Amino acid sequence: MATAAKPARPSLWRHRNFVKLWTGETISQFGTQVSQLAIPLIAALILEVPAFEFALLGVLEFLPFVLISLPAGVWVDRLRRRPILIVGDIGRAISLISIPIAVYFDALTIWQLYIVGFVNGCLTVFFDVAYQAYLPSLVERDDILEGNSKLEISRSTAQITGPGVAGFLIGLITAPFAIILDSLSFLGSALFIFAIRKDEPTPERSKTAEGKNVGMRTEIADGLRYVLGNRFLRAIAACTASSNLFGQIGFAIILLYAVRELGMTAEVIGVAFSIGSVGALLGALTANRIGKRFGVGRTIVASAVFFGIPMFLFALMPPELALPIGATGIFIAGFTGVVYNINQVSFRQAITPERMQGRMNATMRFVVWGTIPAGAIIGGFLGGFIGLRETLWVSAFLSTTPFLPVLFSPVRTIREMPAPDSGDQPAEPGIVGAALDETPRPAPGPKATLEDDLEADRA
Repeated sequence: MATAAKPARPSLWRHRNFVKLWTGETISQFGTQVSQLAIPLIAALILEVPAFEFALLGVLEFLPFVLISLPAGVWVDRLRRRPILIVGDIGRAISLISIPIAVYFDALTIWQLYIVGFVNGCLTVFFDVAYQAYLPSLVERDDILEGNSKLEISRSTAQITGPGVAGFLIGLITAPFAIILDSLSFLGSALFIFAIRKDEPTPERSKTAEGKNVGMRTEIADGLRYVLGNRFLRAIAACTASSNLFGQIGFAIILLYAVRELGMTAEVIGVAFSIGSVGALLGALTANRIGKRFGVGRTIVASAVFFGIPMFLFALMPPELALPIGATGIFIAGFTGVVYNINQVSFRQAITPERMQGRMNATMRFVVWGTIPAGAIIGGFLGGFIGLRETLWVSAFLSTTPFLPVLFSPVRTIREMPAPDSGDQPAEPGIVGAALDETPRPAPGPKATLEDDLEADRA
C-alpha cells in the first residue's frame, strides 16, 4: 500500500528569526573581506615588515583559539548565546576602528596590528562558539543542514564580490580607511541579532551529585572527553586540525609572496579572490545535494582528498599567469572546503545534545584551530629561511595527507544525519540507529574509486 508523501518543510526564508541571523552574518561577512585584505597589505606595504613579523599577524589572530576556546565553551553553555553574539560584534567594531584612527594621527605600528588581531581573535572565539551553538536552538534539527548551507552561501557570495570591492576600495581610499567599512558591518550585524525575538532561557548549570555547581575544570574536561572519546568527532578533528596546520604554513605567507615575488597589486589580488571564490559559492549551493547523493561520510572524505591541490597551483604559478592560476587554486580550495565544512559541522551539531553544544564546538575549535598559529609560525620561519615559493611547496606536499584520519574511520560509513541523543554522549550512528551504509567494506586502498574515497572543512 502506498504511503502518503511527507509534506515539504517550509523554507527557512520564512523563518523570521533565522533571516535576521542570516542578514546580520551576511553584512558582517561582506565587511570582513575588506579587513582580511587590508590589514596584511598594511603590514606588507606601509609598515614593510619582514616575513616572520608578517606571519605573526596570523599567529596572534588565532592564538586565542588555543588559549581560551575551552573556557569559552563552558561560558557559552552557562550563558544565553544571543548577548554573547552582540557583545562580540560590538567589540570587534571598536577594535577595528582604532586602526584608521592611529593612521590619521601617524601613530600606527605593527604592535597595534598585533593587538587588534589578538583582541579580535578573542572576541571571535566567543562569537563563533556561541554562533554554532545558537543555530540548533533557533531552527529545527531537520533544518540545521539547510541553515548552515544558507549561511555558507552568504559567506561564499561575500568571498566572490568582497575581495574585488575591497581591492578597489583600498586602491581608492587606502587600506587603513577601508577598514572603517568592516567596523560598520559588525555594528550592523549586532543590530540584526539584537532584533531576533525568541525566548532564550539561561541554561541550567551542571550539578554534582550533592547539588553543587560543577566547576569549570570539570566542564572543560567533559567537553574534551565528549569530543575525543567519540570515534566520529575524533576523526573529523584530526582531519581538520592537520589540514589547518599544513595549509597555514603556506597561507601565512601567500599574500607576501603575491606582492613581493609575483608583483600583484591589491586590485589584482582582489580580482583573483573574487573569481576563485565562485568555488565556495558553488560548494555552498551543492553541499546539501552532494551529501545526500553520496552520503555525508563519503562527502567528508572526498572533499578532504583535494585539500593539497590549491597550494601546488600557488607554488607553480609564474608572474604572468598569477591571476588565472591563483583564481583556479582559490576556486578549488573554496569548493572543497565549503562542501567539507557544511557536512561535518552539520553532522557535529546534529549528534550533540543541546546542553553540550557550546563545549563541543569550543573543543573542536581548540583542536582544529589551535594548529593554525603553529602553522603560521612554521610558515613565517620557512619563508625567511628557505624562501617564499619553497615554503608553498612544503605546505602543498603536507596538505595531501589530512584526509587519512576520516578515510580510515567510521566517518566514511555515515549516510544521513542521525538524531540527537538526550544523554551526555554523542549520538553515534549505528548506536542510535541512524541510516548508514550497512554493507561492510574494507578500508579503501590505493585503487579505490573516488566515490569510496570521498571526503567528503576550518574557522
